[in-house]
Amino acid sequence: MKDTPGWASPGSAPSDGQEPGASGPADRPGPGRPADQPGPEPAEPGSQWSREQPPAGQWSAPAGPGQAPPPPPGPGWGTPPPGGPGGGYGGHGGWPGPGGYGGWGGPPPAAKPGVIPLRPLGVGEILDGAVSTMRTHWRTVLGIALTVAVVTEIIVVLLQGLVLDDSSTEILNDPSATLDELGRAMGDAMLNSGVVYLISLIGTVAATALLTTVTSRAVLGRQVTTGEAWRDARPRVLTLFGLIVLLLLIAVAVVAVGTLPGILVAVAGNGEAGAGLIALGGLCAVVVALWLMVRLSLASPALMLEKQGIFKAMSRSAKLVRGSWWRVFGIQLLATIIANIVAAIVVIPFSVLGAALEGDGISGLVEGTGSYGWTYLVIAGIGSVIGSTITLPITAGVTVLLYIDQRIRREALDLELARAAGVQGYGTDPAPGS
Repeated sequence: MKDTPGWASPGSAPSDGQEPGASGPADRPGPGRPADQPGPEPAEPGSQWSREQPPAGQWSAPAGPGQAPPPPPGPGWGTPPPGGPGGGYGGHGGWPGPGGYGGWGGPPPAAKPGVIPLRPLGVGEILDGAVSTMRTHWRTVLGIALTVAVVTEIIVVLLQGLVLDDSSTEILNDPSATLDELGRAMGDAMLNSGVVYLISLIGTVAATALLTTVTSRAVLGRQVTTGEAWRDARPRVLTLFGLIVLLLLIAVAVVAVGTLPGILVAVAGNGEAGAGLIALGGLCAVVVALWLMVRLSLASPALMLEKQGIFKAMSRSAKLVRGSWWRVFGIQLLATIIANIVAAIVVIPFSVLGAALEGDGISGLVEGTGSYGWTYLVIAGIGSVIGSTITLPITAGVTVLLYIDQRIRREALDLELARAAGVQGYGTDPAPGS
């Protein structure tokens, strides 16, 4: 492929486990045919197999020059090889197999210069790689996440305490409120949530940009400071923000198109039919939006690591996810669930504590009718900072490692990574039996 400049150019397609030209089991020396069946003479001179072969259960390998023949196995084909379990052909207690492994062996373990082995990854290895990055480079990772979380939460708390109006919650819970009041309250609530979400989104984008750089270096086993990560990510932060906003607009547009027919029918006067069309169209639109978001979910690391533009990064993500949608969706869903559970474990106690110290108490928090001041906002904000500091590295790390895993599977990126990490001779060893 020629469309991946930047961080690491794609390699050739990954092999299926055997190099071209490697001899398979059928190419190895073996008994030519039973003695009672005629055939041509062996093509190679010096063949060590005799025309007269012993009956089944008494096969023995030919002895090469300077090699003593192994002791004959016991009767029957199912007898364990000499040396107990693991013995026999292939260098596991008997005589060595071709290339030093084979038979019951397998390829040597993949190189692991950093937090992941350089081969296609399993689900547990992706999650473990994200956690290992946070554990190995904790000063940089937690420093970035904590800084972003503190700045973001301070802005959110100040907006909620000084600017945003929380009276809409009381109106929405008032059964005697008029339709106009409910409409204004719903608009205010959506505006408040939108402002808070936008601030959180900006912080998440900044953290993702920095943590992407840290994770990519951790794969190579290299240290990176916060300053180095910022210098590397700074030119791409605005582009990454544009990508995230564009993805959100696409999702909103898909949902709007899906619900528009039902809205038009409801406005025309058929309320029941309109509500049914809105529900059906909304459900279909959510499914389509989810499919698109997963398909484009690897655009962020492609933009950061390959130095791609917005639309080129989206195209790269679509190509990498093609044929693996369910796998990518499942891994990201699992990471999101884990992150939300961890965040809830941290945030809920702080929210309960803040509610108990101010406002209408815990009952108001549970019922959604409480009005809380600075004490609740500050205590709940501290819990949000701690939760974000833990969860941001996990979600960002899983996305980056998914991107690397898909490129290893499709483009043999492990060879490029091994060379970048300085692994000697990786990918050049002869295949078994060659």
